Amino acid sequence: MKTTPLFLGFTMLTGLAATSCADQQPDELPNILWLTSEDNSPFAGCYGDEFATTPNLDQLASEGFLYTHAYANAPVCAPARNTIITGVYANSGGHQHMRSYYPKSELIHFLPQFLREKGYYCTNNHKEDYNMAAGQLHDIWDESSREAHYKNRENDQPFFAVFNTNISHESSIHKTIPTEQLRHQPDEVKLPPYHPDTPEMRHDWAQYYDKVEDMDAWVGKQLQALDEAGLAENTIVFYFGDHGGVLGRSKRFVYESGTHVPFIIRIPERYKHLFPAKKPGAKIDRLISFVDLAPTLLSIAGIPIPEYMQGKAFLGKQKTADPEYAYMFRGRMDERYDMSRAVRDQQFRYIRNYMPYRIYGQHINYLWKAPSMPSWEQAYLKGQCNPAQSAFWEPKPVEELYDTEKDPWEVHNLVNDPNYSKTLERLRKANKDWVSRIYDSGFIPEAERQLLADGQSVYDLLRTNQIPLKAIIDAAELATLGRKDKLPQLVQLLDHENESVRYWAATGLLILGADAREAQPKLEQVLDDSSVSVSIVAAEALYYLGEKEKALTTLLAALKHPSPFARTHALNVIDYTHEFTPTIQEALFQMVRKFEDDKSPDRYDLRVVEWLLDKNQVDRSNMTLNSAK
Repeated sequence: MKTTPLFLGFTMLTGLAATSCADQQPDELPNILWLTSEDNSPFAGCYGDEFATTPNLDQLASEGFLYTHAYANAPVCAPARNTIITGVYANSGGHQHMRSYYPKSELIHFLPQFLREKGYYCTNNHKEDYNMAAGQLHDIWDESSREAHYKNRENDQPFFAVFNTNISHESSIHKTIPTEQLRHQPDEVKLPPYHPDTPEMRHDWAQYYDKVEDMDAWVGKQLQALDEAGLAENTIVFYFGDHGGVLGRSKRFVYESGTHVPFIIRIPERYKHLFPAKKPGAKIDRLISFVDLAPTLLSIAGIPIPEYMQGKAFLGKQKTADPEYAYMFRGRMDERYDMSRAVRDQQFRYIRNYMPYRIYGQHINYLWKAPSMPSWEQAYLKGQCNPAQSAFWEPKPVEELYDTEKDPWEVHNLVNDPNYSKTLERLRKANKDWVSRIYDSGFIPEAERQLLADGQSVYDLLRTNQIPLKAIIDAAELATLGRKDKLPQLVQLLDHENESVRYWAATGLLILGADAREAQPKLEQVLDDSSVSVSIVAAEALYYLGEKEKALTTLLAALKHPSPFARTHALNVIDYTHEFTPTIQEALFQMVRKFEDDKSPDRYDLRVVEWLLDKNQVDRSNMTLNSAK
């Protein structure tokens, strides 16, 4: 094997009697095999799930180290994978919105590029989905395709190989399998307390457990292939899910069910200096998250971790002390806008909802393909849901706090419990410190960000000091409190020179609802704001204050805006007003005709149009919608 010293000068020390056998490190670089599965929470026997059938993962855990507190920083694939491949939180780099195509900073390099410089043969089989501009997705891997494989490397060349399976992907429950063909039976499913007991819900859960079993068999085949190639003894194996999933309130949501992932590492005996515990089979309770993966692999390979990386190495010479928190984020999910941030310590999860006026259960085309989702929605509309099951369909609280040890499904919000006030204050502060420290780009509306960046990476833009991000974050924190005594401050902020501060001021008035009545004249003034995002939020606030005609006129005007994100924002608001007059219908048709030549992948406005036409049973036989897929 090619011999590259893992740590400079190590060979000079091997003869010293003071060096114990356990401390000695082999000269060669370890191979690294990543096995990733899509959309699955820790539904595995080794994690205590008695309903799961996962013999291969259970065996892997017995031979390796099972991490009990491993988290995806985003509860959906593309932003999560962006974070993995860069070692930078996607919301810091400007890539948190699902399926967005913004450029990355030239300062930030991809993980495989560091490893290739070290001599690794890097392959990806085969999903990328890095949520950034396509023009920068080149020269990342030696191979990235369905045929990519470590067997194609030079003799004795160390490899970093990623194999990904979509067996457990959300789409696996879109087509119902007959009950008699299932291996896990619907009547044996233990439903989480937030799901109603509908036949469709039980069936989707049972079918999904079948898919997890199939995924486990895939893991077994990959490990068998490694053994048969004679590589198991010098290959570190990582297995993890790319985020939680997949039934409603998991994937896309910053709860445990959306972010907690299975994570197992098997380290051969020859690399025991990397063991995170004395011996294999141990459970590791260190908080780790996907932002930590890139620095950890650099640490294993003896590569200095660049300062821009925001994660912490949890193995190797550059391993850090155990962190106190893990952080998560939620932005636009396909065609629906929302914004949440979460902080997790060993016991508690804090969630800050910056758009509490939106329900969790916003209609997303792809999410509703699972039969369980419309069944849950219908159960709620028929009054068949208890409070825990109804919460998904009602306005969110601004803050949520859960004791995940006592309440693993996170249904008992402790925010108003005085016994947890200190915990709430601590985690609230941790969240604000984090979003400030990483220059969280989510506080700038997407349509405005696009204009401000003008082709530059958002990461770089926010570090030029041209954007008063602290003032913007402070305005967001103030606005989302929903306190009437802050009304004068919010009105004053409507005159701020920065459009994002004005956006949050208008958002605060929207949240106040009828309590913002005295601000109505000021809201009417900003209907003509230079920022379309400010105008849209002001229009929504005015609509609920009774100024429906003025509000709808502004919203329909926004459908002519050149930014698809402004149009998507306005269409979201139109949907929630439940207005659908002939004028609105014609405005939708005009919008589609005006932008019909735009073939960009960002056409989420068309998805909302499709939904509005379907919901209102409009004949669109003479209308073509080239919607984003």
